[in-house]
Amino acid sequence: MAIQVQMILKVPVEVKKRGKWFVANCPVFDVVTQGEDIEKAKKNLGVALTLFLVSCFERGTLEEVLRQCGFRPDLVAADSSPRRRTKREEYLDIP
Repeated sequence: MAIQVQMILKVPVEVKKRGKWFVANCPVFDVVTQGEDIEKAKKNLGVALTLFLVSCFERGTLEEVLRQCGFRPDLVAADSSPRRRTKREEYLDIP
């Protein structure tokens, strides 16, 4: 019997132009990638974050990593979070 685990995280992403590249950063996990345009940089960041989280899960360290990055179990829906968001803040869904 196979066990399937699925989660979706909504994490902040910052994208800046550096020379001819766009650099995408997820400050929560300190993961950085680049791409030829904004969309490719974000896509690459999504792939990098997915690989990072799967690797943590496979090594049995996912819970510890999430805790160290400030994640806490919560029964309240993410949209009702009291945290203030700035207009320019972007988020990326990581499957």
